[in-house]
Amino acid sequence: MYKTILVHVDHSARSARRSEVAAALALDYDAHLVGAAMTGLPAFLLAPGAVRAGATVAGLPVAALRAEANRALDLFEANARAAGAPAIERRCIDDEPGMGMSMQGRYCDLLVISQSASDEFAPRLRSDFPDYVVLNAVRPVLVLPVAWTGNSVGRRITVAWNASPEAVRAIVSALPMLRRASQVDLVLFDPAGEGELHGAEPGADIALYLARHGVAVEVTVQQAGADEGAALRAFGAARNADLIVMGAYGRSRLREIVLGGMTRSMLADSAIPLWMAH
Repeated sequence: MYKTILVHVDHSARSARRSEVAAALALDYDAHLVGAAMTGLPAFLLAPGAVRAGATVAGLPVAALRAEANRALDLFEANARAAGAPAIERRCIDDEPGMGMSMQGRYCDLLVISQSASDEFAPRLRSDFPDYVVLNAVRPVLVLPVAWTGNSVGRRITVAWNASPEAVRAIVSALPMLRRASQVDLVLFDPAGEGELHGAEPGADIALYLARHGVAVEVTVQQAGADEGAALRAFGAARNADLIVMGAYGRSRLREIVLGGMTRSMLADSAIPLWMAH
């Protein structure tokens, strides 16, 4: 069950949508909703004792950055209250957004963030923000696409299954939502190429596990070709999915950068919201 949901708050055009989706989830699961806005100020310079250790905050617009973060939180709070979120908390945090969300996420059940937007100037937001949070938050992360215009997630879910530890974590973390879904599709791409991971009947073991948790799934085995990410996006679109559940970075991030990989492909190009766990 999700009892604490953390949403990234800033002044971007997508912040209001994140807040609305997070508030709807908080209402559905009777969860405490936390909006976190990061100032971008280096936390190590503002920590107690930092100045005595020789650091300085001279030249940093501390008050202005905190005021900007609090204005974003005002909008978050208004949107969350309008959506009927049962319990709302706002946090203004002196940190870089990736590190700040990852640290705060340790004390939550779910994080809500957005894809990186290539057309938006965000000097205090690292270019690999979604990747960093997915890798470091230690909790499931809901990533909303830049161009997504939906209002809710989790009614029609596609689950990407490759028998990896990351995929297991993603599925287990999504169980409360999977149980509520009206449609759950489990898809495997090229399981024969993954050795003995899947057993005699690929998908059967995880389908049985899910059935014991009250989740009825339809299992599909497909050939993905050279681009598994494109194949997964096409499958989700064909099934009219409003959420894709998948493990993230089952192989090293460096290997994905060099050779390509499904995680980076999905974070960059998915038009369907992603539920990811590492």
